[in-house]
Amino acid sequence: MPHAVRELVIGTRGSTLAVWQAEWVQTQLRDLEPGLNVSVKRIKTTGDQILDTPLAMIGGKGLFVKEIEEALGRGEIDLAIHSMKDVPTQLPAGMEILCIPLREDPADVLISREGRSLDRLAPGARIGTSSLRRQAQVLNYRPDLKIAMLRGNLDTRLRKLDEGQYDAIILAAAGLRRLGLDERVTERLPYEVCLPAISQGALGLEGRADDAFVRELVSRLEDRATRIAVSAERAFLERLEGGCQVPIAAHALIEHERLTLRGLVASVDGARLVRDSITGPSVEAARLGGELADRLLSQGGREILKEIYETSFPSPLKWEGEGGGATASAESPSPCPSPTRGEGGRGV
Repeated sequence: MPHAVRELVIGTRGSTLAVWQAEWVQTQLRDLEPGLNVSVKRIKTTGDQILDTPLAMIGGKGLFVKEIEEALGRGEIDLAIHSMKDVPTQLPAGMEILCIPLREDPADVLISREGRSLDRLAPGARIGTSSLRRQAQVLNYRPDLKIAMLRGNLDTRLRKLDEGQYDAIILAAAGLRRLGLDERVTERLPYEVCLPAISQGALGLEGRADDAFVRELVSRLEDRATRIAVSAERAFLERLEGGCQVPIAAHALIEHERLTLRGLVASVDGARLVRDSITGPSVEAARLGGELADRLLSQGGREILKEIYETSFPSPLKWEGEGGGATASAESPSPCPSPTRGEGGRGV
């Protein structure tokens, strides 16, 4: 360790899960460099402060990283810990995802008050989620169920379920496992029923691109297979210009240097759902992600996404004709931006 570097400050959101993730990284770094003082700084993001509005209406998931990235840019912290599913596909200039550790279980899980699986829930049962992706897939599978908005941290969501506000809720398996709450899970939802969010279960360690010390330090936590899988999923999302938590899902699996990527696009009500998969060399992860996205667009995904942006909330996109895909439009200002950031951004 260079003698000049004595302290490293980690920035994180203040939720129980976010702090757990940051403290896990803190422990790993202390083990790697026993003489390094590693501290954790909690930063309140805009997304944490607005809890009574669906994310799709307040600007998408970029709101959970913006303030942390700003602190990183000002030098107040040296490393930002994110859930990768919250990270836009383009980063601010000068920033980079320096490390993606081994991924936790990416699946979604159902937790029901009476221990009933998704198939056994009564008709009209009230399901809590704030995710349009989960809503669309659950309604596609069980159109008789009722979806109700559920925001808040993990503890708050579980409390609302226990109070009887919902018959069941859907959460990410990764958060429950990290906090030791596996026993609350009623059912792990198969990918055929509920495909995960892009990068769900993966952590992203973001730092300044020119910080050689932090880059070398955190590189020792890197998991190559997770990085490749996440790259495929994010390339899929970027090609679809999937902002505002639209019902887009993907999951990549690598076996023997071959990558299989599943993806889907759905209408918000779940009535229409387009899914497909692609397999190829893992070294071509980004190409495979883009190619799968193009397939879904040509199979009806373009029309589904166009309708969502035009009717569900103000559109951040200008939709071109056949083969044009989705591109950012300065003519349609919106509080709901695409996950890609404008000029000066840097991809992962």
